[in-house]
Amino acid sequence: MGKKFLRFEFLLLFAVFIIATCGLIYELVAGTLASYLLGDSVKQFSFIIGVYLFSMGIGSFFSKFFHKNLLNTFVEIEILVGLIGGLSSVVLFLLFESVESFQFILYLFVFVTGFLVGLEIPLLMNILKDKVEFRDLVSNVFTFDYIGALLASILFPLVLVPKLGIMGTSLFFGMINVSIAIVLCFLLTKELKKPYFLKVKAIFSFLVLLTVFIFSDVILSYSEGKLYGENIIYTSTTPYQRIVLTHNKSDYRLYLNNNLQFSSVDEYRYHEALVHPVMSIAKEVKNVLVLGGGDGLAVREILKYKEVQKVTLVDLDEGMTKLFKINKVLTKFNQNSLNNPKVTVVNTDAYIWAKSCTEKFDVAIIDFPDPSNYSLGKLYSLNFYQTMKNILKPDAAVVIQTTSPYFAPKSFWCINKTVMQVFPQVDAYHAYVPSFGEWGYTIAINGFGTTFNEVNRKSPGLKFYNYQFDRFNYFTNDMISSQVEINRLDNQILVRYFDEEWGKLQ
Repeated sequence: MGKKFLRFEFLLLFAVFIIATCGLIYELVAGTLASYLLGDSVKQFSFIIGVYLFSMGIGSFFSKFFHKNLLNTFVEIEILVGLIGGLSSVVLFLLFESVESFQFILYLFVFVTGFLVGLEIPLLMNILKDKVEFRDLVSNVFTFDYIGALLASILFPLVLVPKLGIMGTSLFFGMINVSIAIVLCFLLTKELKKPYFLKVKAIFSFLVLLTVFIFSDVILSYSEGKLYGENIIYTSTTPYQRIVLTHNKSDYRLYLNNNLQFSSVDEYRYHEALVHPVMSIAKEVKNVLVLGGGDGLAVREILKYKEVQKVTLVDLDEGMTKLFKINKVLTKFNQNSLNNPKVTVVNTDAYIWAKSCTEKFDVAIIDFPDPSNYSLGKLYSLNFYQTMKNILKPDAAVVIQTTSPYFAPKSFWCINKTVMQVFPQVDAYHAYVPSFGEWGYTIAINGFGTTFNEVNRKSPGLKFYNYQFDRFNYFTNDMISSQVEINRLDNQILVRYFDEEWGKLQ
């Protein structure tokens, strides 16, 4: 009897471990999907985790109304968690473009999943309360619960999303959830009432999840085709982002996490405006640093200057830079710049890399994604620009993509004001890019040896930029915002500005 009971207890505790792991995975999937489809990643993740924890509390409260057939109820909930959580990403992907109340459905899935997970632990404790000393019971249950949560938080970004994708991850863990229910049904047959029906439910649910998992790529292609409305010719999921390349007539478009990165029709406007003003005013351009810009398009423009001897590109996502090194369509756009012998690609966090860098650069071109979350917001902070100043030569020049002064004037001028605290000469300018509208940049000089109107060198054959800086740094009244704060690490005000301004356009 002792060994039999130990097996019984271990099986239920292991089920708790799986539920905790899977439950958190489902919420991470929901949070990732929400930020991917809706933007505002900071708010979405915060709201989803909050709703999930709240719903777990509600589930725990309602567990006291269950008195009969607790073990059967426990197994049935295990099946439901796997089925609902596993299918959640599929349903959300399919409904995003066709349902107005998408957020309601999203949070409904989060609430139901959290509610069911919240039911399980009190049910388990009631099942075991007369068989295990209370102190040991509480300790064991919460130990398995928290270890499961830790495992989920580690596996999700490092292994699951890169290997299985968002949809595949939720379906895979749905099958794991249901598999545990199947195991319980067979190993605890004598303890269960009407085990046959539970076995049928569990096996049927597993087959449903398995079928959807097998066809998940087809479903994802269909849903993304509806989402983008263009022919998708390439997709990839890295630990950091979902990469989608589309083709429509003569236009290729790259999307990162559902956000347009560039259109091949007009990207030259953005990149010429980003690169050539700073390259033209710098005293020297022998050693150039690019932060972000993993597509190699800014590097393409830099290499138009024969004086350039070395370009160091620092981009977090190896999947991104590798794609733009080997994809034949994309290497045409960047003119194979990332394979140029002058170019060194470093895949790491630019914030950490800059702090340990001992090299000095003539020019720095900062082309990070917009500051939509705190992880990105630190790359626009006062602390980061102070670090940047230390790796620039005297009289070096630096330029930063600074989001849209028309759609997000607070964000734009917040970055500009932050840069002004570090560099002695700072100015701002903007250019019209049809795919994005008015887009802005902050430019700075690490000294007083030159001015923004000077032209020390030119590159022939540009389509857009004409080296007349004065024509680009005039701002109309609707692009001005003077009441902004400096973006510091301890306040991250820029992320709040950005969410506020771009959130109005969602």
